[in-house]
Amino acid sequence: MTTATIIGARRSTGRAARESGLSRGAAMLIMAVFTVYFLLPLWWLLVAASKDNSDILTTAPLWFADVKFFDNIVDLFAYRDGVYLKWMLNSVLYAALGGAIATLLAAMAGYALAKYRFPGRNALFDIVLGGVLVPATALALPLFLIFSQANLTNTFWSVFLPSIVSPFGVYLARIFAASSVPDELLEASRLDGAGEIRTFFTVSIRLMTPALVTMFLFQFVAIWNNFFLPMIMLRSEELFPVVYGLYNWNNQLNQLPELRGLVLIGALLSVIPLIITFLLLQRFWRNGLGAGALK
Repeated sequence: MTTATIIGARRSTGRAARESGLSRGAAMLIMAVFTVYFLLPLWWLLVAASKDNSDILTTAPLWFADVKFFDNIVDLFAYRDGVYLKWMLNSVLYAALGGAIATLLAAMAGYALAKYRFPGRNALFDIVLGGVLVPATALALPLFLIFSQANLTNTFWSVFLPSIVSPFGVYLARIFAASSVPDELLEASRLDGAGEIRTFFTVSIRLMTPALVTMFLFQFVAIWNNFFLPMIMLRSEELFPVVYGLYNWNNQLNQLPELRGLVLIGALLSVIPLIITFLLLQRFWRNGLGAGALK
């Protein structure tokens, strides 16, 4: 190897290292900008929720003033005999129970579409895909007409029953079951004498854990943030989810300015269940993905 070749190779290596450093720096800068962009509203909410009503509009919006965070929480829980706690409980029931049932139904439907051959299977899956493309707001009015005919409007069931249907969950379950549940494993289970239901709940569902966690998280967040359906279906304040309840309080700020602080602290506390859910389920998600990669 000549001296010129060695010098050229060193220059190329140095140039590649500089380009790699610049690319890494640019990527870090972009991630930092987007991190600030996403966390800034949450920081503002935390700061605003810690202030007294008189300080919210008169002090620096991004820094603390006279901190009364826990006093605001006490006022929130005591307002109107603790109606906020009822809203939080309603949201937990709607989101947790509805998300769990929706995940189970979607997993069974997607698994059946992936692993069983029957007439109309592809047509049925196409219908499911069509359901994925239809926005939930477009279905709110037809659902209201259906539930009004059944005298179920302004009830728990009018919000809960539509929440247990997840076309996207069915789609995701079919894709994941087709790729992660081997047909040979199912045949071995059947040869051992296990029925189809037992095979699904003891073998297949374990291999589908990452998809199940993903479906539950999507459905939980969608139900928790659901606004339009409760607005159409519900009239009794005791049945409101927390998102719609806070919206109603926010609409009353002109008549009741003292609600401003309660809306802010209530909005902050309403985010906590979502954070807790993600933190509790992320290890199952990670473990399931790792197990699938090893298999």
